[in-house]
Amino acid sequence: MSKSASSILESVLRRDPHEVEFIQCVQEVVHSLEPVLVKNTQYIHILERLLEPERAIIFRVPWVDDRGETHVNRGFRVQFSQALGPCRGGLRFHPLMTLSIAKFLGFEQALKNALSPYKLGGAGGGSDFDPKGKSEAEIMRFCQSFMDELHKYLGPDQDLPAEDLGVGPREMGYLFGQYKRLTGHFQGSFTGPKIFWSGYSLRTEATGYGLVFFARLILAEMNKELKGLRCIVSGAGKLAMHVLEKLLSCGAIPITISDSKGYLLDEDGFDYVKISLLRDIKVQQRSLRDYVKSNPRAKYFEDAKPWSEQCDIAFPCASQNEIDQPDAIALVNSGCRLLIEGSNMPCTSQAIDILRKSKVLVAPAKAASAGGVAVGELELSNECNLMQWSAEDFEAKLQDMMKQTYERSLKTASEYGYLKDNPEALVHGGNICAFLNLAHAMIDQGCV
Repeated sequence: MSKSASSILESVLRRDPHEVEFIQCVQEVVHSLEPVLVKNTQYIHILERLLEPERAIIFRVPWVDDRGETHVNRGFRVQFSQALGPCRGGLRFHPLMTLSIAKFLGFEQALKNALSPYKLGGAGGGSDFDPKGKSEAEIMRFCQSFMDELHKYLGPDQDLPAEDLGVGPREMGYLFGQYKRLTGHFQGSFTGPKIFWSGYSLRTEATGYGLVFFARLILAEMNKELKGLRCIVSGAGKLAMHVLEKLLSCGAIPITISDSKGYLLDEDGFDYVKISLLRDIKVQQRSLRDYVKSNPRAKYFEDAKPWSEQCDIAFPCASQNEIDQPDAIALVNSGCRLLIEGSNMPCTSQAIDILRKSKVLVAPAKAASAGGVAVGELELSNECNLMQWSAEDFEAKLQDMMKQTYERSLKTASEYGYLKDNPEALVHGGNICAFLNLAHAMIDQGCV
């Protein structure tokens, strides 16, 4: 690692040594940017500035449960950069949520948005509140208390929150209702028409569908197609379900899905009827194990991950660092040649090293999971009335956006010496392209 890159990492480690997730994210990006920093030392100071968020907010969220007992959770919002436009990024409600995770999510989102064809800044945040096991009234009271503080930092020209883990249409509805009550603003306050309270349906599909479209672009470069390929998917949320759905429509054979308790394997592959059953199971908050009752050939493996199953492509769609070193070894041994990141930073640094050495091509989430950015921006810009789009129009627009992102990443990688068959080309190309877009805007706008 060059002296300039090392000094940047040392500065981050010295300032925030306990922020493990954020440091891991920064290490990957700085590694990609080494040839850029060596070629133009002007960017060193720009990167140092970019790594410090414009604003990091921590606040208490007091709320009362159904028994009248008071609880206090912690809220976070980290706005990383508005150099390209208003911040946009998810809100995550999860008991393990920390400032480090909020910073990592915000930084990743800033780069993801910068890599897209649209002009948006990046932010991330949420709370250590756990919606699981809470009543509707408790979730509503928490969301209202959360928004009592957060609304001061939101707005169409400042920050536009979106869904993430633990925050779905229900939570977004409660959050928006309180935001509207406090500010009197309606149009353009969150992420555009309709998405205010429930999230436009095609937006939730866009990320999952975009992942599959991105995989198709990579395979096309290899003169291959998805049809007949075995695919393993982790997670059981909206993202994972939409990946299953689109894989099936492309002729692939998705065989796994997972949750925090284990994973489900169906060697015959999921079909539309089976996916509908999986959705019902999740809506009713039942165990994936119940799937086996209707499909006895399937198997549920408790306290296990799906990465040892024979596959051609892996789609991690659960959470950060879900694939560690042993999992990466299992993936390589299972025959996996392509990994499409659905969740942000799904692989540990050690796992990435294993995949890199084994020539497994990794498509980074910054590029592969950018589908949601596209639809969100289209809503914001009022480019057209999404409610009048056909599914075909929507998919055509999404495919075009994913193609632009893919080609932009490959072109930048090539300019810095990474051939398209290099397993790291998309990772480095995406990081470099996103950073340069941000850096040029920051240089133009001066030291602010």
